[in-house]
Amino acid sequence: MFKKSLLMAAVAAVTAVSLPASALDVKLEVVAEGLTHPMTMVSPPGDDRKFIVEQTGTVKILGADGKLMDGDFLNIKHKLPPLKWEFDEEGLLGMAFPPDFKKTGKFYIAYTGQLRGDADLGKQLWYAHTNYVVEMRVSKDDPNKADPNYERIVTAIDWPQFNHNGHWIAFGPDGMLYISTGDGGYANDWGIGHNVTIGNGQDKSSLLGKILRIDVRGDPYTVPKDNPFVGKNDYAPEIWAMGFRNPWRCSFDMGGKNELFCGDVQQNSYEEVDIVTKGGNYGWRAMEASHCFDYVNPNNHPASCDKTGMIDPIIEYKNCSNPAFAAKGDCEGISVTGGYVYRGPHKPWQGKYFFGDWSKSFMVAEGVLWAATKTGDKWTKEDIRVTNIPGFKDFVLGFGQDNQGNVYLMGTRARGPNGEQDKIYKIVP
Repeated sequence: MFKKSLLMAAVAAVTAVSLPASALDVKLEVVAEGLTHPMTMVSPPGDDRKFIVEQTGTVKILGADGKLMDGDFLNIKHKLPPLKWEFDEEGLLGMAFPPDFKKTGKFYIAYTGQLRGDADLGKQLWYAHTNYVVEMRVSKDDPNKADPNYERIVTAIDWPQFNHNGHWIAFGPDGMLYISTGDGGYANDWGIGHNVTIGNGQDKSSLLGKILRIDVRGDPYTVPKDNPFVGKNDYAPEIWAMGFRNPWRCSFDMGGKNELFCGDVQQNSYEEVDIVTKGGNYGWRAMEASHCFDYVNPNNHPASCDKTGMIDPIIEYKNCSNPAFAAKGDCEGISVTGGYVYRGPHKPWQGKYFFGDWSKSFMVAEGVLWAATKTGDKWTKEDIRVTNIPGFKDFVLGFGQDNQGNVYLMGTRARGPNGEQDKIYKIVP
């Protein structure tokens, strides 16, 4: 009997080593539905309400009782350019609550608005819109309604194309506002509104292709003195980090070292997730993820290039837009969607980074979900298997997190912002 037990244990050990790692099993609990392209869901400090940002220009509140409140907290549809129902990257893109929200009632939103009327003639002829970050406040009469008569513009950045807007916003642990900006759109960081020589991502004087850090208590804001490029020639002082193509959804870890994670959408061959550090350069357009990049031949990566000072991603995977990868069948998506580090009550998930990819295909919904885990100095990702929704394949629009550290998924079956068919799911064991 003893020998038999040893033999069975040995077989089990060999099996455990030789079999591939299994996927992480999760359930997706619907917490809100009937929405139109929810971009994210955020909660004010110390508040059990959850504010849902819809791309079409509205914010709805999921109450502490788990029910959607009637009406909109905020509606800025009149400020947005007309959105294309088939697919669009414009709209209401982000929302953030400052640490002193309970005292001031102020909050911040990021959206694509009509191009500024005082933009120069060249921009009026060729540019798509202006990206705004604005300060707003809660109505004095109703804590579940925004004051429609108050708006203070904090930043206004003119944008060459309709896409690659970035404009995730959040307050960091330091109380400063962080803003992600894409490279300005189109492809390969090239064309009208781009630095043709090096691209906007590497242009240290441009606010595009960056993570910005500002103090909103200024008029319209001030630049923190400890920003990494303050006082350096040719650098925009607002820059916290550079070398991004389209940082689509970032987040601060609620625990650990409060690190800043960003999913940065790349070109045709690779996708990446970064931990963003002060003064870091994350490579675009000289690099695509950890690979040298040639904007003239985007599918063919040079064997060598100057990577001096550039930081590799913590996670990368192959993009199905590259014909060679698609033909081999070893690609995993086409557009990374950054997520959150889980800090909820389920202890085995503590420190796991939940994120995904919008879809493996542009034409049909084939969204992908992963959980990444750090072991030593390396991050590895594992597939997420949804056990209660067989064949789950929504387009993955974004993620959210509540004040208890739980992570939520924004899902849709439509490529563009239309209809009222989208859902928010809570990711649970």
